[in-house]
Amino acid sequence: MSLNIQNVHISVEGEEITKGINLEIQPGEVHAVMGPNGSGKSTFANTLMGHPKYQVTRGAIVLDGEDITDAAPDVRAKKGLFLSMQYAPEIPGVTVTNFLRLAFEAKTGEKQNPLTFFGMIKKKMEELKIDPEFAKRYLNVGFSGGEKKRLEVLQLSVLDPTYAVLDETDSGLDVDALKIVSEGINNFKSPQKGILLITHYNRILEYVKPDVVHIMHEGKIIKRGGHELAYEVEKHGYEGFLN
Repeated sequence: MSLNIQNVHISVEGEEITKGINLEIQPGEVHAVMGPNGSGKSTFANTLMGHPKYQVTRGAIVLDGEDITDAAPDVRAKKGLFLSMQYAPEIPGVTVTNFLRLAFEAKTGEKQNPLTFFGMIKKKMEELKIDPEFAKRYLNVGFSGGEKKRLEVLQLSVLDPTYAVLDETDSGLDVDALKIVSEGINNFKSPQKGILLITHYNRILEYVKPDVVHIMHEGKIIKRGGHELAYEVEKHGYEGFLN
C-alpha cells in the first residue's frame, strides 16, 4: 500500500518539465517537496491528479498497487487521491454546500440528505474558523486567499482521501490562518493516510512535521533528508543545494 511515483517524466506541449521523479509515500507518512520557483513542483502535483495539460512520457504513478498513470481525475479521486490546488478556481453558480455534497456523493456512491450533510460540514467549518454563511456562497467567488486555503482543507476533511497532495497550501496565509490550516491538516493525519506537502518555505513544516523532505530543482529531486533539511533551506536558501 503506497503512492508510488516511479521514474516519472512529465512534458507540457513537448517540453520536458520533470526528468525522472522517484518518490514513495506510505500510509502514515508526511513528505514535503521543496524547491525554488520553476523547479516543477506544481507540474508534478497536477500530474499526480491527472490534469490533461500534463503528459507522462515515461514512468508510472502507482496507487496501492494499481497503475493510474492514464486514469481520469475522477477515477483517481474515487480511488483515494486528493489535490489541494495552488490556485483554486472560482465557480459562480455552485454553492460550497452543493459542491461538497455532490463531490462526497460521487466519491462514496451514496446519496446524502442535504440537511444532515449541511450539519456535518457546518461542524467542520467551525473547526476551521470558516463562517458557516460561506456554505451558501458560490465556490471561491470573492473569497480571500486565506479563505480559499481553508476551504481546500475543508474539502480534505469532508472527502477523507487516503493520499492528500497539498500544493502550496500555506501560500498567502497570515500566521493565524497558517496555524488553523495546519491544525486541519494535522487532524487529517493518521496511520492510514499519506500526505505530500509542496511548499517553498519551512514555516508550515513547523506545524506539520514531515518524515521526509525532498528538494526539487529543474525537474529532479536533488536531495532528500529528514525535517532538519527544511531547516537548512530556511537558514541557507536553495543555493547551497544547487551547486
